[in-house]
Amino acid sequence: MKLLIAIAPERFRDEELEVPLRAFREAGIDVDIASTVTGRCRGMLGGTATASLTFDDVNPDDYAGIVVVGGSGSPDYLWGNRKLQSLVRSFFEQGRVVAAICLSPVVLARAGILAGRQATVYPSPDAIKEMKKAGANLVNVPVVADMQVVTGNGPEAAAQFADAVIDKLEC
Repeated sequence: MKLLIAIAPERFRDEELEVPLRAFREAGIDVDIASTVTGRCRGMLGGTATASLTFDDVNPDDYAGIVVVGGSGSPDYLWGNRKLQSLVRSFFEQGRVVAAICLSPVVLARAGILAGRQATVYPSPDAIKEMKKAGANLVNVPVVADMQVVTGNGPEAAAQFADAVIDKLEC
């Protein structure tokens, strides 16, 4: 089983990548990291990750799901990325796991898959506005799983978020 992890090329939230990555690997799940560019991506706290694919290179058929990492780079690089939105819709329409944490549930909202679904997001005014505009039913809890869609509200929820993704992959 393999997951696709999407990150911003700059200012992704380090622990929202590192904690789930560790949990996925411990569960025997392979991962590929994708971004808007290949190569070295830098986290908000100074960590780095290597994106082996761009969003244009991804074939959704190769993955059981997609996880979109948050951080302050998400609004700048991910929210408006049409290719990433298209990937999210494709995963969703195929019944695969779609997950996002922190500010990145907005990507799911803009992809049009959260209307009428329960979800959570980091409580920034812009993110809340985007989620409501897309018809999401916002819940103020760390992690929400609604069907195959998992959302988390920030770095403190990273471990619980990872566990929820793993649970959805195994059902």
